Amino acid sequence: MRIDVLTIFPEMIVEFGAHSLIGRAAAEGLLDLRVHDLRAATQDVHRTVDDSPFGGGAGMVLKAGPIFDTVEKEQPPRPLLLLGPGGRPLDQACAQELANCGGFSLLCGRYEGIDHRVRKHLVDDELSIGDFVLSGGEVAAMVVMEAVGRLIPGVMGNADSAQEESFSSGLLEHPQYTRPAEFRDMAVPAVLLSGDHARVGRWREAQALWKTQLVRPDLIQARGGLSEHERLLMNEFESEAEGLPRWTAEESD
Repeated sequence: MRIDVLTIFPEMIVEFGAHSLIGRAAAEGLLDLRVHDLRAATQDVHRTVDDSPFGGGAGMVLKAGPIFDTVEKEQPPRPLLLLGPGGRPLDQACAQELANCGGFSLLCGRYEGIDHRVRKHLVDDELSIGDFVLSGGEVAAMVVMEAVGRLIPGVMGNADSAQEESFSSGLLEHPQYTRPAEFRDMAVPAVLLSGDHARVGRWREAQALWKTQLVRPDLIQARGGLSEHERLLMNEFESEAEGLPRWTAEESD
C-alpha cells in the first residue's frame, strides 16, 4: 500500500507517520508513505504557494501551479483525493475501500481553499472528515492515514480486532473490560467471567445494539432498523444494558 500526501507542511505528516501503527507498518514494508512539499515546486525566491482570490474577499487561496507541477513530477498513486469540507464523508466503509485499492494520494488544502481548477481538472474526488472547518488538511490527512492504515492486512497484531470495532458491522463496539475483575466496588459483568463463550458473544452483540440505539440511533436506521433476532437479543439482556451518560453543550450551561 502506497500513500502520498501533498502539503505545505510536510514535517507534520512525516512526524505523524513515524509513530504508532503507521510507523510500524512502514518499518515492516507494509506501507509506503511519501510526503511531497508543494513549496518545492514553486518558482520564486519566497516559495510562494498562495495568492489573493480573484473577485476579492478575505484570506488567501492555494495556487494551481505548484499543485499541478508536483502531481506531474511525482506521479502519485490514484485516486488523488482533496481533503475538504465539501467532499464525501469518511466512514468505515470508505476507509475499507481505500485500504483495498492498493494506493491513493491526499492533497491537503490550506487557507481559504485551493484554485478550483485543481478540483475540476486534477483531483479525482474530495474527502471530508466531518462537518466542521480546520485550518488545513494535514490533520484530516492524519485521520485518513490512521483509519485506512490499520485496515491493511498485517498491520494490526490481531486481524479480528478490526472486525469487532465500532462501525465495522454498522454498530458501535460493545463495552470492554480487563483485570482486575473488581475495581473500587465496580465489578465486571458476570457473563464475561463465566467461560460460556456463546453467551459472551450474545451479550456483546446485545450491548453493541443497546449502545448504538442509545447513542447513535441513526446507525440503526441506516441498517434498516432492528431485526427480530436483534430485538430478542436486546430483550434477553435488557436488565444488563450498560448505562451510557451523554454530555451535551446545553447540560454544561
